[in-house]
Amino acid sequence: MKVIRLVLGQLILLLNAIFSPRAMKRSEDAQQQVNDQAKQLQLYQFESCPFCVKVRRSAKRLNLPLATVDAKQPDNEQVLIEQGGKRKVPCLRIEDKSGQVKWMYESNDIVAYLEQRFA
Repeated sequence: MKVIRLVLGQLILLLNAIFSPRAMKRSEDAQQQVNDQAKQLQLYQFESCPFCVKVRRSAKRLNLPLATVDAKQPDNEQVLIEQGGKRKVPCLRIEDKSGQVKWMYESNDIVAYLEQRFA
């Protein structure tokens, strides 16, 4: 089973690299605002997880410099479990201006949130 996962994961990454989406064009000022807002976001993910790839592709389409965190690293995994509530990826960590943190799971919910906020 691990071999199948490894092969499929590498295939997903290869296809993602070949068929990478084009980034949205914005004015310099608008892109700078997006970049500043993106600093409040972190995507906890596994590199070859198909649902994580889906979220990263959406971020690329939106020209959103989304910081990614490898949830397989023990320290990152512990943060995800303790603060987010469960070991599940993808998970988007959203920090608002007041410092409140929200953890969003489910790739469809994350993509919808990103599109609503940045499209």
